[in-house]
Amino acid sequence: MNVQQASLWLLGAMLVLYSVHTHGLRRCQVSMDTRHIEESFQEIKRAIQAKDIFQNVTILSTSEALQSIKPSDVCCMTKNVLAFYVDRVFKDHQEPNPRVLRKISSIANSFLYMQRALQRCQEQKRCHCRQEATNATKIIHDNYDQLEVRSAAVKSLGELDVFLAWIDKNNQETSTA
Repeated sequence: MNVQQASLWLLGAMLVLYSVHTHGLRRCQVSMDTRHIEESFQEIKRAIQAKDIFQNVTILSTSEALQSIKPSDVCCMTKNVLAFYVDRVFKDHQEPNPRVLRKISSIANSFLYMQRALQRCQEQKRCHCRQEATNATKIIHDNYDQLEVRSAAVKSLGELDVFLAWIDKNNQETSTA
């Protein structure tokens, strides 16, 4: 009888852990291998950041916007920042260098792919947006709006590594959970 109780307890504990893992804090797992994006960005980072004339200003303001995001808001915040880059940054940036433009286009296409995957999660009601994520997204847009459009686009592209590092950090925490 004790063996049966222990087996049932173990099975119950495994089900709880599985439930927490699959329905847990980061409700929508999208395969986001950012190595390709990071490599593309590293190839153009110096060229982009050399155009940044506002060295003391940040758009993503890591301490406020991204780092304060709770695990339950990661899906929503990722979706929102992807939309910010796709709908504003990539459209507002005007790049004369064809090599840099190709890399930016490659990054934009990767963001579109991730955005579509997260859209499916939202349609399945697995990517909820709480007020904290909405507020953090508003901070990013407000920071962007404080600069002239082209300067804001350059600044945001130059900070792409901040967003990619945040995605990697949150994917690692998810995969170890």
